[in-house]
Amino acid sequence: MNKPYAGKKAVITGGTIGMGLATAQALIEGGAEVLVTGRNPENLEAARRTLGPGAHVLASDAASLADIDALAVTARERFGRIDLLHINAGIATLEPFAQVTEAGYDRAFAINTKGPFFTVQRLAPLMPQGSAIVFTSSIADEGGMHGMSVYSGTKAALRSFASGFAAELVTRGIRVNVVSPGFIDTPTLGIADATAEERAEFIRVGDQITPMRRHGTAAEVARAVLFFAFEATFTTGARLTVDGGLGQKLTPAAA
Repeated sequence: MNKPYAGKKAVITGGTIGMGLATAQALIEGGAEVLVTGRNPENLEAARRTLGPGAHVLASDAASLADIDALAVTARERFGRIDLLHINAGIATLEPFAQVTEAGYDRAFAINTKGPFFTVQRLAPLMPQGSAIVFTSSIADEGGMHGMSVYSGTKAALRSFASGFAAELVTRGIRVNVVSPGFIDTPTLGIADATAEERAEFIRVGDQITPMRRHGTAAEVARAVLFFAFEATFTTGARLTVDGGLGQKLTPAAA
């Protein structure tokens, strides 16, 4: 059986659900050993069942420096090195800017920007030449979307961090790239606190405005992550959209 990732060691933050979980599944099926993090106890337990013995599942708050330090210790003890660091943990809230609170603003930036920054800082020393860091951003990291000003700001900062890390780590042979998904079919659709009605509307709008007229799958995002991780060996500082053409301003014929 073909095992293209045999012997590889990967860490995925936010790897217990959605796109992170799909990436972990693909890695394990390909022979890799994976450490995934998450906060929700139910998702952590479900990930243990889904991923099986090839995965280490760790309860970890993406915004907590103490948890990030503990993650680095765990990765060092269990793996010794990291071939792929996939920064996937993040939150989104649909909220007009006039309704944004200081607490909500701080939470979004803590999880979506502070956590990723210090995770890379703490885990990069474990990464050898030829390894890769892949960030999950969003097509919202450029342009403007109603109700997503704070989220877009965090993802724009994340994309900028990735460019800076790419410059700082290139001499060590570590590549850093960004995957920016559009509307993706995941359990939360990326908005954990949305109501069922809001999610239904999100699905309707996404299918309507995406040129390919559908949502993407978590597996399609995972394939983009793995391309950057192991195939795109002469690429760093790049951004790949996985959005059905949405970010390309395509105008398809009417259905």
